[in-house]
Amino acid sequence: MLDLKKEIVNPQAIRLSVAPMMDWTDSHCRVFHRALAPHARLYTEMVHANAVIHGDRARLLAMDPVEHPVALQLGGSEPALLAQAARIGAERGFDEINLNCGCPSDRVQAGRFGACLMREPALVAASVAAMIEACDVPVTVKCRLGVDDDHRFEVFLAFVDEVAAAGCTMFVVHARNAWLKGLSPKENREVPPLRYDWAYRLKRERPQLKILVNGGIATAEEATSHLEHADGSMLGRAAYHEPYVLHRIDTAWFGGELRSRAELLRSLRPYVEAELARGVFLKHITRHMLGLFHGERGGRAFRQVLSEGAHKPGADWSLIEQALAVTESFAARDAA
Repeated sequence: MLDLKKEIVNPQAIRLSVAPMMDWTDSHCRVFHRALAPHARLYTEMVHANAVIHGDRARLLAMDPVEHPVALQLGGSEPALLAQAARIGAERGFDEINLNCGCPSDRVQAGRFGACLMREPALVAASVAAMIEACDVPVTVKCRLGVDDDHRFEVFLAFVDEVAAAGCTMFVVHARNAWLKGLSPKENREVPPLRYDWAYRLKRERPQLKILVNGGIATAEEATSHLEHADGSMLGRAAYHEPYVLHRIDTAWFGGELRSRAELLRSLRPYVEAELARGVFLKHITRHMLGLFHGERGGRAFRQVLSEGAHKPGADWSLIEQALAVTESFAARDAA
C-alpha cells in the first residue's frame, strides 16, 4: 500500500518549481527565489551522497526556514549510501529527496551516477526503494528521456515503470536525451531536441504518477501551456537569468498582487543584513540577483553596479540601494 506520508499529494505544491542547478541554486539563491515566488517548490544543487555523509553538512545542506518547501537533490549510485544521505537530508528538514538521473557531465559519468543511471533502471529502483525505507519524506527522480541515440519511448517507459514499482510516484522529466559523449553539459541543455510529447504521453499512459516537465521553458506562457498535459512546470535557466518571470507565474497561477522588482528586492533587506552580520560577503548573495531587471530600462546599469561593487571590502545593503537608484532614475526620466 502506498504510504501517503511519502507522496506529494497536494497538486498545487508541484505546479511550479525551480530546477536544481549546480553552482547556482544555493541557499542565498533559494531565499531570493522564495521572495519572488511564494508557492514555488525549490531544489538544492545536486549533492553527492558521500559528501552528505562525510562532508561539511553545515555548508552543503545550508537552508533558511523561509525556503520551504525545498527539496534536496542527491547524486550517487550506491543504494545504502543514498539511503543514509536521504535520512540525513530528511532529518535536516528537507521536504523531498530527489535522485539525479539526468546530469550528463564527464565527472558525473566517471562516478557512475547522473544520466548514465538511465541505463541501469534496476539499480535506480533499488536506490529509490532504499531511500524510501530510510526517510519519511517523498523520494522523487529527475531524469532525461534517454541517453545518446536511444530514441525508443518503450525504453523510457520501462525505466519509469521499474522505478515507480519501487515506490517513486513523481518524476521530473527533462524532455530531451542526454549525450554522454561528444557534448558538454551546456550543449546537453541545448543541442538534443526537446520532445515534450514524451512527457505528455507518459502522463497519459501512467496517470497515477506525478509528472513535471523541465527543459527549455523560457516564458510564463510556455510554463502555463505544460499544465494542460502534465502536473507541473520546472524552470531552470530562465528562472535564474530572468528571475522576475517566477513572480509573474506565481501571481498568475496562485493569486496575489504583482509587486515591483524594487519592492521584492527591498523585502530581502533583513535577510541580507543578517547574512552580512554573520560574515557572508555581499557578492555571494547579489550574484543571484543580477538578472532581476533583465530586459528593463536600467537593467544593465543595475547589474553593473552590483557586479563592480559587491566584491569590495565592506560592501553592504547601501550598494543594493545604489543599484536600485540607478534603475529608478531611468524610470523617472522615461516618465518625465
